[in-house]
Amino acid sequence: MTKINKLDKYLTLINIFTVDPANQQKLVDLLTLATESSVRKIKGFVSSSLHRSIDGIKVTMYAQWKSIEDYQNMRKNSTASPFLKQALEIASFDMGMYEVVETFLPVDEDI
Repeated sequence: MTKINKLDKYLTLINIFTVDPANQQKLVDLLTLATESSVRKIKGFVSSSLHRSIDGIKVTMYAQWKSIEDYQNMRKNSTASPFLKQALEIASFDMGMYEVVETFLPVDEDI
């Protein structure tokens, strides 16, 4: 399970893919395969969560890496890069790198 904590100082990536609704499930399947077969095995990977929009036109992946260097090494990895190439054949993509500045819980879960 993804644990988000500002004290961890992980690199957070939020990747938003825009896709034709007819290809949304294909993109979800491709990103799932990429993560399960390759990305999660690479040094520095912490976790990721995959989301699909209700309207069918977006797929968003939230991912955490121990460092920007670990993420860059993944991008250079020959087993991971073909998946992104395939994804870009059916979707456009907007990537952002972030750091967690705060997290919020329901009142009954505050420490």
